Amino acid sequence: MPSVLVLLVRTWLVTAVIDGLFSSCLSAFFYGSTVARLWQGVASVPLGPSALQGGSRTVLIGLALHLTVALTWSIVFLTLYSAISRLRSISSTVGGALVVACVYGPLIWMTMSFIVIQHFTNRPPTINVRWWVQFFGHIPFVALPIVLSTAIGTRTVARGSSLASSPA
Repeated sequence: MPSVLVLLVRTWLVTAVIDGLFSSCLSAFFYGSTVARLWQGVASVPLGPSALQGGSRTVLIGLALHLTVALTWSIVFLTLYSAISRLRSISSTVGGALVVACVYGPLIWMTMSFIVIQHFTNRPPTINVRWWVQFFGHIPFVALPIVLSTAIGTRTVARGSSLASSPA
């Protein structure tokens, strides 16, 4: 099992870093905001609007939430990948991994937007340009790292684990 844990940690951290950089660049270079404000905004989902004035404490809370969400979606995919042989087969090529990411990325964003964030804020998402940037951005910057890290990692893990060889 340690090799599966290594796979999960690698997938999680790669995804968290890539998505974090994507979000930070959007915030700082395209939305005229700051990276600190981005993470405070993440913290404001469960904590409320006062998190936007919370200083470095809420920046750290936002980063911790980001890491938690990246871990959760990595676990979900790794579980599905382990259980569904067709998903493993499709994800075994770069083109197939891209197809899977084109489904998984928007699924992640819609779940976060329509269920998770809405649950905490008690308001529906605003479907605007930024919402669509996130919708499509979740393909290369969230789902693709998860899918590729898992597919590539299971090739290494396959010899010592049931992950890559478990029946569907």
